[in-house]
Amino acid sequence: MTPLNRIAWILTVGACAMLTVLLFIAGYQGYGALALAVGASAAINLR
Repeated sequence: MTPLNRIAWILTVGACAMLTVLLFIAGYQGYGALALAVGASAAINLR
């Protein structure tokens, strides 16, 4: 994996993590869970 690919996946995971927190705070549990699942899927690509 090239460094640029790794940076892109790290940014995706970070964005999903922030979005998850914001959605849970706003009361959107379903969308928060979806953002969490997308972030977890993106995190798999970091290994």
